[in-house]
Amino acid sequence: SSPGLRVCVDLNLCQAYAQCCYAAPGHFVLHGREALFYDPAPSSSARLAIERARVSCPVQAIRVEDPERQGR
Repeated sequence: SSPGLRVCVDLNLCQAYAQCCYAAPGHFVLHGREALFYDPAPSSSARLAIERARVSCPVQAIRVEDPERQGR
């Protein structure tokens, strides 16, 4: 199986707009008004949803590392 993704959210940048939660429900969940919980190592099958979440973030707080795509 292919390696998964590595997701990192800069919680200092995050303003809880929750756009990631709409783009990739199940991978990003907002508890209350400020506590974002996210999957730091989703499977590579979640790539599209995670990428959608990354680009939807108005403050660009989401970083995604994709071992499969490095070096291309």
